[in-house]
Amino acid sequence: MQREELLKDPIEHIDFKKIDSKYLMEAMGKMSFSSRDLARAADIYVKMLKEKEGTVFLSLAGSTSAAGCMQVYVDLVRHHMIDAVIATGASIVDMDFFEALGFKHYRGTPFVDDNQLRDLHVDRIYDTFIDEDQLKECDTIIAKLADKLEPRPYSSREFIREMGKFLKEGGAKKQESLVQVAYEEGMPIFCPAFSDSSAGFGLVYHQYHNPEKHLSIDSVKDFLELTKIKMSAPTSGLLMVGGGVPKNFIQDTVVAAEVLGKDVPMHKYAVQITVADVRDGACSSSTLKEASSWGKVETNYEQMVYAEATLVLPLIAAHAYHSGAWKERKAQRWADFLDKA
Repeated sequence: MQREELLKDPIEHIDFKKIDSKYLMEAMGKMSFSSRDLARAADIYVKMLKEKEGTVFLSLAGSTSAAGCMQVYVDLVRHHMIDAVIATGASIVDMDFFEALGFKHYRGTPFVDDNQLRDLHVDRIYDTFIDEDQLKECDTIIAKLADKLEPRPYSSREFIREMGKFLKEGGAKKQESLVQVAYEEGMPIFCPAFSDSSAGFGLVYHQYHNPEKHLSIDSVKDFLELTKIKMSAPTSGLLMVGGGVPKNFIQDTVVAAEVLGKDVPMHKYAVQITVADVRDGACSSSTLKEASSWGKVETNYEQMVYAEATLVLPLIAAHAYHSGAWKERKAQRWADFLDKA
């Protein structure tokens, strides 16, 4: 194998606006098993969008951005179908920001000699390939961006805003990335485990070479900022792709508000797409009903969908888009609110 052979077929990102989901969702709603769960989840998401003064949080874990759902998230922001994102660092930096710099993810295969991939500087996400040399360029750009900023603690949201500004002001080779569009729309992106990404390598380099004056990422500030949004939002809904830290972080804002002495309602709506098994007691697989026992999520409008997200997320987004429920919504610009808070 040669690098050129491995890195020749780019991943193409799906456009959910082109999916006519009306019949499909109506039919699935009259079926059973996962089909009916999916249809109910899609209807709950529409209810979130129809909620007056409601805020919709997207929590995002896993590699769906690299796998072809990158445009889904961008369009959800552009059409004001989500109001804040809580994601893994890899989703935002190694995937979205990475492609904004002009790099690509490629269609590959899991049936390959990974030792040979290592020798060729090709990284693998199941059946998707990435050029590691390009990832290192991404690391370097993050380090240079950090070098130019005031040395102080930043929430990940503040640093990602600077990444969006960098792209907007000429750094982007690919337009319409999630990081840039979120910056333009005043929509905050939080990565509670920000260092677990290409950004982490760049910031390690930045701190190592600037031992006396450097910036740092304050995850507690992330938690506080997210809690401020929750305390200011009359109602809220969750659209959760996968689990992990993002899922827990946004659910925990209800409890955090209580710790601050604020009486806030639980998240009124919740949909989670996951393939995790509930039997091991892990937080990533904990059901939404279980979250209710912690005072995080109401149970009137909640739905677990046990499916791989690239299969069902575009359908849920298409159903909501074609419902038109988003047309009355405006950008809430929670990032602007936090900058003034």
